[in-house]
Amino acid sequence: MQSNAALEYDYSLAKKFTYLTILFGFLGMLVGTIIAAQMAFPELNYLLGEYGTFSRLRPIHTNTVVFGFTVSGIFATWFYLGQRVLKVSIAESKFLMFIGNLQFWLYFVGALLATVSLLFGISSSKEYAQYEWPFDLVVVVIWVLWGVGIMGLIGIRREKALYISVWYYLACFLGIAMLYLFNNMAIPTYFATEGLGNILHSVSMYAGTNDALVEWWYGHNAVAFGFTVPIVGMIYYFLPKESGQAIYSYKLSLLSFWGLMFVYLWAGSHHLLWSTVPDWMQTMGSAFSVVLILPSWGSAINMLLTMKGEWNQLTENPLIKFMVLASTFYMLSTIEGPIQAIKSVNAIAHFTDWIPGHVHDGVLGWVVFMIMAAIFHMAPRMFKREIYSKKLMESQFWLQTTAVVLYFTSMWIAGITQGMMWRAVDEYGNLMYSFIDTVTVLHPYYTIRAVSGVLYLVGFLMFAWNIYKTITSGRQLTEEPQFKTPMA
Repeated sequence: MQSNAALEYDYSLAKKFTYLTILFGFLGMLVGTIIAAQMAFPELNYLLGEYGTFSRLRPIHTNTVVFGFTVSGIFATWFYLGQRVLKVSIAESKFLMFIGNLQFWLYFVGALLATVSLLFGISSSKEYAQYEWPFDLVVVVIWVLWGVGIMGLIGIRREKALYISVWYYLACFLGIAMLYLFNNMAIPTYFATEGLGNILHSVSMYAGTNDALVEWWYGHNAVAFGFTVPIVGMIYYFLPKESGQAIYSYKLSLLSFWGLMFVYLWAGSHHLLWSTVPDWMQTMGSAFSVVLILPSWGSAINMLLTMKGEWNQLTENPLIKFMVLASTFYMLSTIEGPIQAIKSVNAIAHFTDWIPGHVHDGVLGWVVFMIMAAIFHMAPRMFKREIYSKKLMESQFWLQTTAVVLYFTSMWIAGITQGMMWRAVDEYGNLMYSFIDTVTVLHPYYTIRAVSGVLYLVGFLMFAWNIYKTITSGRQLTEEPQFKTPMA
C-alpha cells in the first residue's frame, strides 16, 4: 500500500471525461423525458416543428445515453482506475497523455456534431447505429486511440497481475471494436453513383434478413459490451474500494467473465423471433439467452456476497446503497431478458412496451446508478475535497429508485396489456380491439412513465449539483481516503 500511496496519479483525463459524462447524461435524460411526455401527450410533438418530433428526438436520446453518457463514464473510470490497478501514472508517458487528450477532443467534438446530424434527420435508420458513415469513421479513430491508451498503460505497468477489472475493460474495447466495424459497413452512395445524392448518405453492405441479423448481433452486443461488461469491471473495483471488503470469489469473477464472453455473442437473434430469420437461429438465440443467466447472476451474486457480514454499511454509506441496488437491478434485468427471449413469452412481449421497460430497469437501475456511484467515489480522490452533501445523495437515491420502479412497473403492465389486446379474438376469430383501442388504454401508464422520467432527471440534477459543489466548495482533504468516501 505504501508504494501505491507514493505514486502521484494524473487525473486530468479522468476529470475531463467526468464532466462529459455529466453533460451527456443530462442531455440524454432530458430528451428521454421529453419523448416519454410526447407518448402520453402527442401534441408535444409539434413544439419545435420537425426538429421536436418523436422520430427526430428518439435516436438522439438513445445515442446520447449510449455513446455520450455511458461511453464517457467508461472512459472516465478507466483513466482513473486503470492507473491505480496497474500502479502507473499516465503522465509518465508523454505519448499516452497526447493520445488521451486527442481522444478526448475528437470524442467531444465528434459526439456533438453527430448529435446535431441526427437532429437534422441525417440517419442510417439502423437501431443504435444511426450515425452516417463520416461519423462512423470518427468513432473508429476515437476507439482505436482508446485501445492504444489501454495497451500502452498495460505495457508500462508496475503491477504484474492484471486485476479482473482490466479484463472487463479490455473485453469492452475488443468487443465493441469488432461489432461496430462489421455492423456499420456501408457504401457512401455519392461516391458509388458518380456524385448523385447527398454526400452523407450511405447504404448498408448487407440486405434483407442478413442486414437484420448483423444489426441485432451488433445491437444486442452493444448492450453486452457497453452496458454490461465495463460496468461489471467498474463494480469489481469500486465496491471493494468503497466497502473495504475483498471480492467474495476471484474464481467466480473469472468464470463469469469467460461465460459472458462465450455466451453473450450468440444471443442477438432473440431480437428476431417470429421473423424471416431461419428457425434454428431463432432457437439458438433463445437457448443462449437462457444460458446467459448463469454468468450474469454469477457476477451479480459475487458482488452481493462481497458485502457478506458488512450489510450495516448500507445504513451508513449511501454509496454502498447505490452499488448494491445497481447489482440487484443487474440481476433483475438479466433474468427478465432471458424470459422475454423464450419464444412463447416473446410472442406476447415483442413490439410492446415491456421491451423498453426491460431496457430501462437495466440502464437506469444498473448502468446509471453504477456510473454515478463511481463518480461519487472518484471525486474526493481526484479533487481532494469531501463530498458536498450526504443528505442530498440519500435524497437522490430514494427519488431515483422510486422513479425506476414506477418506470418499469408501468411499462410491464402496459406491455402485457398491449400483447394480450393485440392477440384477443372473439368467437368468430375476429380481432376484438383496434390499434387505437390499445393506445387509449395505455394512456395512464404512459403518463406514469413521463412522471418517472421527470423524477429521475431531477435526481440526476441533484447528483450533478452535488458533484459541482464538491469540486468548488467541498471541505479540502489533507490525505486520500483509503476506503469509505468522506461526505459532509
